[in-house]
Amino acid sequence: MIYDVIIVGGSYSGISAGLQLARARRKVLVIDAGQRRNRFAQSSHGFLGQDGRDPGKIASEARAQLLCYPTVEWLSQSAIQATTDNDGFVISTANGEHFTARRLILATGVVDELPDVPGLSERWGQRVFHCPYCHGYELDGGPIGVLAASPMAIHQASMLPDWGPTTLFLNQLLEPDVDQLAMLTRRAVVVEHEPVLSISGEHADVRLASGRVITLAGLFTQPRTRMGSPLAAQLGCEFEAGPTGEFIKVDSMRETNVSGVFACGDAAVAAGNVAIAVGDGARTGGAAHQSLMFR
Repeated sequence: MIYDVIIVGGSYSGISAGLQLARARRKVLVIDAGQRRNRFAQSSHGFLGQDGRDPGKIASEARAQLLCYPTVEWLSQSAIQATTDNDGFVISTANGEHFTARRLILATGVVDELPDVPGLSERWGQRVFHCPYCHGYELDGGPIGVLAASPMAIHQASMLPDWGPTTLFLNQLLEPDVDQLAMLTRRAVVVEHEPVLSISGEHADVRLASGRVITLAGLFTQPRTRMGSPLAAQLGCEFEAGPTGEFIKVDSMRETNVSGVFACGDAAVAAGNVAIAVGDGARTGGAAHQSLMFR
């Protein structure tokens, strides 16, 4: 069988893209390895109609709704290789199967690479976050820390006082210039120069090199991101530099430089947010459908 569209990645953007295509009665295959980026979080926020819900339940219900459409198939596998042939695109999976489609949507997401600080990764998605709009409100105005992992820490620390009193831990990574220090002062951000040894406690207690412990309601940082799949690179897709890492370059119709290959979600948008991913997926699914009609 030759599918109209194969979607690699069955998280929020991939399902959203698939829904547009399913409603256009197109034959769609979703290939998903089951590694949602926000699988570490217990609740999702800022998504209209779903605020505060378990993100896994949001995804599973969306998948069930998508699979109600008879032209959609779902394969729980890792897509490991993408090539082209006369019929379009061939996707090979880890179990040795091969699937062909006229169009390809990469909703492959990204992988977060956290700073190497003991105790940080264990609290990721629970008390350590990257998005204040997703998790800041739930800290109830308590003390917030920002662990510097990139120059973006200055911007992040300047935002967070709207959610609670904020301390920026430079951790010997950077030194704010005069203008940045003035902005941090205006925002009442405390700047901590002492190195961070570890994160501990029920929430996110920061232990400094001197042994001093600063108790926080939550801690934010700026993880580096890398592509969650090699497929875009294998196909020759172009990438753009983003604030946290490279992402797939797309045009206004969400198509990459490789004709017939589209990309959406965190792999193609420099933002990690469920609502943004869903909207981007809807745009991409519609664009892929129109390409099937008009060229």
